[in-house]
Amino acid sequence: MRFLGIDPATTTGFVALDEEGNVLVEEDLRGTGKTVPGGISEEQLANLGHSLYNHLQPGDIAVMENAAPGTQRGITTGMIHGVLRYMIHRRKIKPVFLMPNTVKKYVGVTGWIIEAGKKRRLEGSEKKAHVAAGVLSHFGYSHKSDNVTDAYIMAKIAEAVYRVQNGQELNSYEPYQQEVIQAIISPTVKPPKKKKPKSQTNKRPGKPVAAGSHIHLKEQQFLF
Repeated sequence: MRFLGIDPATTTGFVALDEEGNVLVEEDLRGTGKTVPGGISEEQLANLGHSLYNHLQPGDIAVMENAAPGTQRGITTGMIHGVLRYMIHRRKIKPVFLMPNTVKKYVGVTGWIIEAGKKRRLEGSEKKAHVAAGVLSHFGYSHKSDNVTDAYIMAKIAEAVYRVQNGQELNSYEPYQQEVIQAIISPTVKPPKKKKPKSQTNKRPGKPVAAGSHIHLKEQQFLF
């Protein structure tokens, strides 16, 4: 049994941990083949999928990052996610899918920072630096690849979920980590939608609409 983290992209981060949480594999997976401007060729896509497949083993417990809403190059992103999911399915692995913000939350990164009393959104390389710092402070782990760093977080989430499901106390984790773990183990049930109240009219009961009396404001001007 291994705990996997998968960060899908043209360069896919992949991490595998053993049952004790030790790193077995930490690698950037790339599809070899002919390149295309601003995207990924069919040859590269196929080879990326096969590369992931060869890294998977039956019985692996995996967490994979979902595509963020509004991701640029949506067609390329969709193709990559589709192929990788298919390869995971072929290995008969049922991964947990997490949104990027949830992955970052596990190491205490909200995507915002307070400066001079004002809240500012973290962007690009600055956000990646905060994530890398969070991983280092929580787990003492670092890697030159941002993709592998994200994959490591997901592998640690997979490990934590397994341990909690098998008797470890949830409160042994940080509160924000508990929220991530609990949401996977016991997803929140969405409340039913409230029914819209029926519109009320001034129609007289039992009378047709045309014969009904409608209230006019005192200031209302009549056109007849």
